Amino acid sequence: MNQSKKIVDGAILTAVFAILLLVSVFAPVISIIGMVLLPIPFVIFASKHGGKPALLMWLVTALISMLIASLYSLPIAVLMGSGGVMIGHAIFRKLSAHETWARGTLGFIFGLLFAFVFTQVVFQVNWTEEIEQQMNMSMDSTFETLSEFGLSSQEQGEEVLVQTIDLLVNLLPVLLVGGAIVMAFISQWLSYKVINRLDKKDLRFPPFRTLKFPASLIWVYFFALIASFLVSDTTSFFYTGAQNILVLTGLLMTLQGFSFIFFYAHHKKMSKALPIFSVVLTLLFPTLFIFLVRFIGIFDLGFGMRDRLAKKDE
Repeated sequence: MNQSKKIVDGAILTAVFAILLLVSVFAPVISIIGMVLLPIPFVIFASKHGGKPALLMWLVTALISMLIASLYSLPIAVLMGSGGVMIGHAIFRKLSAHETWARGTLGFIFGLLFAFVFTQVVFQVNWTEEIEQQMNMSMDSTFETLSEFGLSSQEQGEEVLVQTIDLLVNLLPVLLVGGAIVMAFISQWLSYKVINRLDKKDLRFPPFRTLKFPASLIWVYFFALIASFLVSDTTSFFYTGAQNILVLTGLLMTLQGFSFIFFYAHHKKMSKALPIFSVVLTLLFPTLFIFLVRFIGIFDLGFGMRDRLAKKDE
């Protein structure tokens, strides 16, 4: 009976994935909605039946996607399946929401790497060159527009833009990881909503104030910071790697800082508007406040401020 239920669920959810894939590929107007929903069938199946049956479903959907939407759809199937299976398997094992999010991020990173390599090898698409070319075209268009309005472009301004383009190209790995983090969060949040409705469960993310990264993240951040100062060759692999790690860990430290601000406001029974205002203020004036928030995150992790506050009030 259990085996037959797996087959039926797998067939239904595979069909759902195929329909969503067709919508994503052939219906440009609503393709974004289809892409967002694609991981959910994998999450639902893996959350019910575990990882091994979900891997089989993933393989079947990859083959079907090539049959109904050509070879171009294979990276999409692999990307959405890898993230969806990892999230669903974590739910099946009853892991916490943050652990599930982390595993989903790893799954989407794998899928994005596969798509990146697959398109380069099979379709001869060099994403680094494509991104750099598009940015250069955008820059040229900007300067042409300025010239039409009688505004001469400064050489210094052009140099800054060129350096910015080079920086963004070098930060492609961290942009990929950031994309995976966002995709995992959206997929997990939507899957929670669907599973709660279908199976009458109560899956949800805990309050943002409870978010806390491992204290070892501080050491990774400082080692990357030191490495970026010690390596003088800005074109070297080590410098690029250190910059990517520094940006990523800095982003995580900033999230940790915001989490502590929300925790402190809740702990002191302050208005919820205060931590929200801090986020808005940082988004509006990032150069002024982002390093302050990041320092708060480092201080929180390094000195266990939450535990100290809890002990102080005992």
